[in-house]
Amino acid sequence: MNWDVVISGGGPVGLMLACELRLKNVDVLVVERLAEPDTTIKAGSVNLTTGEAFYRRGLLPAVDAIVQQNAEQIRKFLESRGGGGPKPAIPVGHFAGIMVASNGVDFEDPAFRDVGPAAKVVVIQQQAVEAILAERAAELGAEIRRGVEVIGFDADDDGVTVRLGDRTEVRAGWLVGADGGRSFVRKHAGFEFPGTDPAVTGRQALTEITGTDALPGGWQHGTGGLYVHGPMPGRILTVEFDGPPEDRDAPVTAQELEDSFRRVSGADVHVTKVHSATRFTDNARQATTYRRGRVLLAGDAAHVHSPFGGQGLNLGLGDAVNLGWKLAATIRGWAPDGLLDTYTTERHPIGEWVLEWTRAQVALMRSDVRTKALRQVVTDLLLTDDGATYLAKKLSGVLHRYPIEGEHDLTGRGAPDFAFADGTRLGEHLQDGRALLLDLADNAELRDTASGWAGRVTTLTAKCDSEPALTGVLIRPDGHVAWAREDGATTGLDASLRRWFGEPT
Repeated sequence: MNWDVVISGGGPVGLMLACELRLKNVDVLVVERLAEPDTTIKAGSVNLTTGEAFYRRGLLPAVDAIVQQNAEQIRKFLESRGGGGPKPAIPVGHFAGIMVASNGVDFEDPAFRDVGPAAKVVVIQQQAVEAILAERAAELGAEIRRGVEVIGFDADDDGVTVRLGDRTEVRAGWLVGADGGRSFVRKHAGFEFPGTDPAVTGRQALTEITGTDALPGGWQHGTGGLYVHGPMPGRILTVEFDGPPEDRDAPVTAQELEDSFRRVSGADVHVTKVHSATRFTDNARQATTYRRGRVLLAGDAAHVHSPFGGQGLNLGLGDAVNLGWKLAATIRGWAPDGLLDTYTTERHPIGEWVLEWTRAQVALMRSDVRTKALRQVVTDLLLTDDGATYLAKKLSGVLHRYPIEGEHDLTGRGAPDFAFADGTRLGEHLQDGRALLLDLADNAELRDTASGWAGRVTTLTAKCDSEPALTGVLIRPDGHVAWAREDGATTGLDASLRRWFGEPT
């Protein structure tokens, strides 16, 4: 059978990409090696830009239900440890285990303007994200085959012949590797994957553990590494600077977790049961390009790094949202020259930043006296209002700006969640995955200019009280601003429409 796109990997990134493609009626096959979802502990939160992506695709109610359940679990855990006093400030994140609370963040900073309902999305496990996206992808018509993996493929100028582990062969126009850090697709296609070798072994698990009652919560630096207990019941994490594990694929036992936690904490703990566990390292690598002909990479297949700061899931989902509409446009035949290549141009620098961000954190986690002194200086800086605001902006993703030509400050940035006079917000108008042109000054010339792209771009005439100076904004399907004006002119609009949405019809 022929498919427009075969996606290797049915984790959150592959499923998000499938959803994006199905919004454009692209035929998608997702194949996932695991017969059942991976239950090992993974990312436990998402940032603001990921929350916005969920909101802009109508997924916020399902996501928020899980967030509320998690908040209740955390509340009960804190109460069980004697937390009954004043409500602590909500953390916005951490850098190398240095927690930064929201009460030090200036949320009036222009970067946070018109954030909208996505701001409340914080604590949600990767498994829950995967389940929500799997349900949505199936609803949209994607075919998902579990227990099946890509075992070989041959790419040519017209497409890719993909061989699957169930002894079948399919033909696709495109193959996307979203198959994780050890990606078969990346290796078989010959992508270069330079980077730095690992220096640490990390372990995280959901356990039944005793002997932790006297230990402080949060990230704690100990002998030869650091550890975390909570905030979910039984969740533990350790990091030791003793090089990578001899066998990362060997099962993580209760004894291994207990020994590691004792080494770094000095506490007489006992791990009586392991519900799920995994190891990780600080191996940091990135593909030099995310495309080779008819083969593309997304998520961990394109970049790997330590999990510190929780940026991996956000980074991968951002890849999927950026790639989806561009690949669909290419398949449908209206993509302008070079559109698909902007996937690498726009996403590679953000992946590079995440690698730098995580490498810096690992360096700051060492337990020697010099690193301790440096960590105290960084702590002092991050606990200032300016430092807390800086960290919040970096972690939330609001500073990410794609290299899109244009004079307005919004160009290239994720669009604010504009509030309109009719009571709706921007995110509600992006759920069909189409581009959106906002006519905020009832400008007939603007609407006439865009009329040739009516099949690809929705035009919305509205009044926006929160941004009264703006007269027109062109927003791509991924939520980033392609063009904006404040003077009522349409200068540059035609060029921007052609640049991103091809020739008019």
